[in-house]
Amino acid sequence: MIKNMVTAIDQIAQTDPDRLMYDDLGHTNTYGELKRYSDALAARLDALKLPREAPILVYGGQTFTMLATFLGITKSGHAYVPIDTHSPLERITTIDEIAKPAAVVAVEALPTTLPDTLVITPDDLEAIFGQPAPDYVADHAVSGDETYYIIFTSGTTGKPKGVQISHANLLSYVNWMLSDDFDLPQHPRSLSQAPYSFDLSVMDWGPTLASGGTLVALPKQVTDNFKALFETLPQMDLNVWVSTPSFMDICLLEPTFDAAHYPNLQRFLFCGEELTHATAATLHNRFPAARIFNTYGPTETTVAVTQVEITDQILADYPRLPIGYVKDDTTIKVVDDQLNEVAAGTEGELLIYGPSMSKGYLHNPEKTAKAFIDWHGQRVYRSGDLGVQLDNGLIMYRGRTDFQIKLHGYRIELEEVNHYLSQEAHIKAGVAVPRYDRNHKVNQLIAWIVPEQTELTELNLTKAIKENLQGGDMMEYMIPQRFVYKDSLPMTPNGKIDIKSIIAEVNQ
Repeated sequence: MIKNMVTAIDQIAQTDPDRLMYDDLGHTNTYGELKRYSDALAARLDALKLPREAPILVYGGQTFTMLATFLGITKSGHAYVPIDTHSPLERITTIDEIAKPAAVVAVEALPTTLPDTLVITPDDLEAIFGQPAPDYVADHAVSGDETYYIIFTSGTTGKPKGVQISHANLLSYVNWMLSDDFDLPQHPRSLSQAPYSFDLSVMDWGPTLASGGTLVALPKQVTDNFKALFETLPQMDLNVWVSTPSFMDICLLEPTFDAAHYPNLQRFLFCGEELTHATAATLHNRFPAARIFNTYGPTETTVAVTQVEITDQILADYPRLPIGYVKDDTTIKVVDDQLNEVAAGTEGELLIYGPSMSKGYLHNPEKTAKAFIDWHGQRVYRSGDLGVQLDNGLIMYRGRTDFQIKLHGYRIELEEVNHYLSQEAHIKAGVAVPRYDRNHKVNQLIAWIVPEQTELTELNLTKAIKENLQGGDMMEYMIPQRFVYKDSLPMTPNGKIDIKSIIAEVNQ
């Protein structure tokens, strides 16, 4: 069991400094380098005498230098706030205004000015790394309930919210990942594809660095180019895969993405969005000996709090896959609109509490009080997610409270509609979104579809899809009234289908 993240990583660097820590398309860095770089930055930050625990922004991409910067910041007793290079300028300035950081470390050149914030430029950082601090003692690193990192998520009002994750939160999560629940390889070679500003990335770097494994980076410029992607993947020699299901769907487009061509790939870990039965079944057929895990958890509860292995039996028993069993140190309760606990098998909102639950949103007491509430004397997080807990303990995801619509008097969960669309034979990818009238009432359900290759005209394709949906388990009132065919669906920087942008376009 890991008792301190910084100590665990430094211990590996001290006992095996040449151990491979980062592999960026063949350019590698060791744990020894990670320690030297992070110690040097920590010493410089200490010398600046910044206010204890004041957050520090970090701007950059998917590089070793970013991770060394994160570790240096935590060694100096500060939380770091990752900002990806693909972030809009307004998001950068908004996060700066909300976080009120003590400094910004620009691993890559900032595309805007932050006049009231101390900026450590890329040239400054290179100079700092060039001045080692061999005697640095990390005896004042972030620990306990102090904030380790802050991930900014989208807010419903358009203003992002800074989710504070403490060292204790992170330990709860990482130790679970290193438990028998996942049985990861001893020193994993883990895919590092998610941006560091997306908490899914913690699923790769957290357990990998704590156990002395190697992060194998897949930069965005590669994932955005299918030819480069399918040329690069076979060379990565991965044994642990971490991604969203949407990114896996892209990889499954390549027929040679299978066990014969990736013989060492033995674990698949998914989080961030719903894993469909079709995706899991295809992956299971391609990699019959590998273990596939579906997980679930809001950013506010540190990446994930449930897991289930997708076996032949699970695929046979559940047309819509469960999100898993709750981890041992955490509790999930299912409640109705009045926050009364409901019986097993009854749908309701998921309340979550345990040692990986965040203390709240940075400098946002109003939003914190709304999301983190007192429930029967226990502080809990209102997830806004709908679910059902079965008698066997498995939890089934049913969608978002804010993705519920009413159409002609019927309550419809958009994600349930999307589940049925994902199962239809003519559909490669599809989502349903509401169209509103001038009174802001839903008057139509519209599906955006990426079709499988077919000789059918759009009219006959729509007819075939509707007939198949009607012949299945889908209620007639849930079937979209209109189908729009696309070559691809818009994606968020985090690799999810961008449903909000589709809703906005449909309602222009």
